[in-house]
Amino acid sequence: MVFLRTRGGEERDSGLWVADEMGERLVVAPGATGAVPEAERVRRERARERATGVVAYAADAAVRTVAFAVDGRLWAVHLDGGEARPVPTAGPVVDPRPDPTGSRVAYVTGGALHVVELADGHDRRLAVPDDPEVVWGLAEHVAAESMDRTRGHWWSPDGTRVLAARVDNRRVRRWWIADPADPSRPPREIAYPAAGTDNAEVTLHVFDLDGGCVELRWDRAAYEYVTAVSWDAHGPLISVQSRDQRTLRVLAADPDTGETELLHEQRDPAWVQLVAGTPARTASGALVHTGDLDGTRRLLVDGRPVTPEGLQIRSVEDVSGESLLFTASDEPTEQHLWTYDAERGPVRLSEGPGVHTGRRAGGALLLASHTKAGHSFRVVRDGRPDAEIASLQAEPVLVPRVTWLRAGEREIRTALLLPSWHEQGSGPLPVLMAPYAGPAMQLVTRARHWWLAEAQWFAEHGFAVVTADGRGTPGRGPAWEKTVHGDTLTAPLEDQVVALRAAAEHCPDLDLGRVGIRGWSYGGTLAAAAVLRMPEVFHAAISGAAPSDQRLYDTHWRERFLGHPDEQPENYDRSSPIGDAARLRRPLLLVHGLADDNVVAAHTLRMSAALLAAGRPHQVLPLSGATHMPTAEAAVEGLLRHQLDFLRTALNVTSR
Repeated sequence: MVFLRTRGGEERDSGLWVADEMGERLVVAPGATGAVPEAERVRRERARERATGVVAYAADAAVRTVAFAVDGRLWAVHLDGGEARPVPTAGPVVDPRPDPTGSRVAYVTGGALHVVELADGHDRRLAVPDDPEVVWGLAEHVAAESMDRTRGHWWSPDGTRVLAARVDNRRVRRWWIADPADPSRPPREIAYPAAGTDNAEVTLHVFDLDGGCVELRWDRAAYEYVTAVSWDAHGPLISVQSRDQRTLRVLAADPDTGETELLHEQRDPAWVQLVAGTPARTASGALVHTGDLDGTRRLLVDGRPVTPEGLQIRSVEDVSGESLLFTASDEPTEQHLWTYDAERGPVRLSEGPGVHTGRRAGGALLLASHTKAGHSFRVVRDGRPDAEIASLQAEPVLVPRVTWLRAGEREIRTALLLPSWHEQGSGPLPVLMAPYAGPAMQLVTRARHWWLAEAQWFAEHGFAVVTADGRGTPGRGPAWEKTVHGDTLTAPLEDQVVALRAAAEHCPDLDLGRVGIRGWSYGGTLAAAAVLRMPEVFHAAISGAAPSDQRLYDTHWRERFLGHPDEQPENYDRSSPIGDAARLRRPLLLVHGLADDNVVAAHTLRMSAALLAAGRPHQVLPLSGATHMPTAEAAVEGLLRHQLDFLRTALNVTSR
């Protein structure tokens, strides 16, 4: 087994480790890194990669040869006793991937796709951009940010050909992101497809190692999004989606001719949800995908549902032979690992509350479990525990004091955290709502999360902290998710109020006359909308990195929920808090990283301008050099303390 791990819970530098019959060993030590190539920096930002050192790797089919890049240099290591060695390349390397035989590595440099032989260093250029705005072998912005497709090139199973994406950004609108803290530095240009504007043009091409090229053909005018790509023993398998995201097609491709064949089509009046790991095929060629049936996202094999009603599919992790490994939830605060084959049907492999996932190979299963105790990584062979990978995570200084609630008729999953020193009836507690509550992730799961540590930190300073996953969040089925179609604020905001009142009913010490709300990204949008639209409930808000005008967010993410802004402008108006700026009468703190290229700082600056024009006092905290999620230790600590001081003042909270 190959994995990345830091040498302690307080470190950010990760190294490459191997666990085998001899135990664990560090193959490539973490170390200080220098300049990261721009394309690699963008890849890390899309992947929300916060570590340094070795942050990604890829291996051959036998997991004998591993390739990775550090500071743009390509490294390869043979795990059978070899040492990591640098491999000469034509330029700074992004996303290196060995072929299945471990003989060569494909990589991207300067927008060109290369293959280098590990034996003699012979380097070939398979594809060269014909324009500065064309890139080969990398995912475009919306694929990496909104579709969970982070790759742009894929090897054939025999290692003789490469399937690569060509991304043409010439039609995409240009934005520039400057660093106001360093006026000597020129602005950074990005191709950002804002809602309603042109996307990058994406095509797929099969290259052989001698330079031959075949382009895959489908109706790109009707299906401009390439949402998933793989290459199995049956050939290339791709998913393409219409611009309105209501139709998804699964296509089998002939790598010799470029012709494609329709295998499956899925339609939905709102949008077709993309599920990680699908589509896939079994060894016999049976198509594996999902379908929304009877209020349940079910797993389908050859068009036949193989999982029961009420078990919501989250991802497909592996297809080996005729057996499937997948994750699913029948309780939204938990995610479990399952297997399916025709003989046994669906069988759950994980036990106990938590978020479980896994991998398998060579007759062994790696079960990764995230529970209230932290992370654990166990190897199971022949149904029995075989080994365990030690986690070096830091133990929390504050143990979260969590009460799990089900709020209201909809049983909104809710977490209530109280100060460790608080006793029932000992005095009123001001309330801090701390939601994300959007479609990208859940917070209320029975696992030790970073947000629980933050929530307990605020609790120790005198707050009752409430976090709720309302309508629109994942894990509770298609109808729950798609309640927000056309309006991404009304239902989620109503659910936060329901959760707040349920928490107060459970613990009467909650002071509903002093309620603050704090959120980031979508949660920041919800926080701003809360004080603007419901000031009688919410008395102060902190809105971080928040999309205030949905027209400034990207095509695939915004149009999925709100449609095209030229055709359904009312959806964008009702989902954008900037239109309510004149209604502000509560304290509001806006926070934004000035280097954010996902939710650009223009959202907060325009929101502030609208508030000023309406004569509404507020605060703005710019974070110099920070992207969508600030990571610098001093900035994170300073930001938390500034938010605490803001809430104390706004809600008249006495320091403890």
